[in-house]
Amino acid sequence: MNGRRRTRTLLAGLAATAVLAGSATAAAAADGTTPSSAGPSGDGAKALCKRLPKVDRRVERALKRLDAGAGTRGSVARLQKRVDNAKKAGHTEIATYLQNRLTFRETLRTTLQQRQKDVAGVKTWCQKNDNGKAVS
Repeated sequence: MNGRRRTRTLLAGLAATAVLAGSATAAAAADGTTPSSAGPSGDGAKALCKRLPKVDRRVERALKRLDAGAGTRGSVARLQKRVDNAKKAGHTEIATYLQNRLTFRETLRTTLQQRQKDVAGVKTWCQKNDNGKAVS
């Protein structure tokens, strides 16, 4: 699976998980039941701490690719060069399409940088709490 597709799949999965988690809690609240009877009893800290190195590597790899030079596929610089080339050639529709992709890619960089900070916080928490095993 190529990098862009993997990133889109990851983001789509995270978005779907967030939506499902929010709707399950809302549905449980509407039923009058507690969220623990409708789903997991814990927050998944142990599993998250175990998976954290892979998540960290994935975010770092994606940021490295986005910040690479114009010679690297998937980089912001390469896409910017393509936008410039399309404008220079007078291909307005192509330039607009590529500019929209560039805008998304730049927002993705911001999102991944925030995620990197979040992962660092979780890593610290995991180290202090025996990788989530000490949490009841």
